[in-house]
Amino acid sequence: MNDKLKTISNLFEGNEIRSIWDSEKEEYYFSIIDVIRVLTESKNPNDYWYRLKTRMTNEEKSELSTKCRQLKLKSKDGKYRETDTLDTKGILRLIESVPSPKAEPFKMWLANIGSERIDEVFNPEIAINRAVNYYRNKGYSDEWIKARLTGIVDRFKLTDIWKEGGVEKPLEYALLTNEIYKGWSGMKASEYKELKGLRKESLRDNMTDIEVALTNIGEIVTRDIARQEHPQGNKKICNF
Repeated sequence: MNDKLKTISNLFEGNEIRSIWDSEKEEYYFSIIDVIRVLTESKNPNDYWYRLKTRMTNEEKSELSTKCRQLKLKSKDGKYRETDTLDTKGILRLIESVPSPKAEPFKMWLANIGSERIDEVFNPEIAINRAVNYYRNKGYSDEWIKARLTGIVDRFKLTDIWKEGGVEKPLEYALLTNEIYKGWSGMKASEYKELKGLRKESLRDNMTDIEVALTNIGEIVTRDIARQEHPQGNKKICNF
C-alpha cells in the first residue's frame, strides 16, 4: 500500500480530509472522522461517529461495516494511528446518513447525478455529449476525441470476442489486457500507469499519440488472433 497522503479540500470548503491510496485495490480511502468533523462541526467527532452507528439500520450498518477499514493515517502530532476509513462510495453513503445542513449540498449533488444517469438511459446521446464536453474542457482536440471514442468501440469488439469464449471475469480481462500492453511496452497496464504516476485516472487519456497507436494495433492484432484461436476462460485464459 502506498501511504502517500492526499486531501480533497476542494470538496469540503478548504477543510483537510485525510486520505490514503491503496494501490492494490486502486481506491482512495478517506478518514470518516475528518468528514464527520467538517459536516457536523462536532467537538467530538469520534463520539458522533459512535452515536451515528447506533442510529443506523442493520442494513446500513452491514453495508458500512463491510467497507470500513482501519488504516494508519497521520495525526496532528505527526504520528500514524489506526483510523476508520471508507472508500469513495462508502463516504458518499456516510454523507447521506449524516443529518446535517452541511451535508445537504452533497445530497443534492448525488440526487442530480442520479437524475442525470436516468436521463442517459432514455437518451444515451446525453452521455456521449457529456464525455465530449469533458474531454474538450480538458483541452483535448476534436480529432483526439474522435479517435478516443472509436478506440472505445474497438475495445468492445475485442471484449465481445473474449466473452464468446467464456472470458467474463474482471481478473481474466486484466490478464489478457496485460498481455497486450506487455507485447509493445514490456510492462503490465498497472505497471505502465505507475510509470506515468497515474492512480484512478484513465491510462488511455494520458497516452501520447504513438502510445495510443501501439495499443490500438495490439488490440486489433489480438482481436484477429482471438477470432481464429477462440481464447477460453479460467485455465485457458492466456492460450491465444
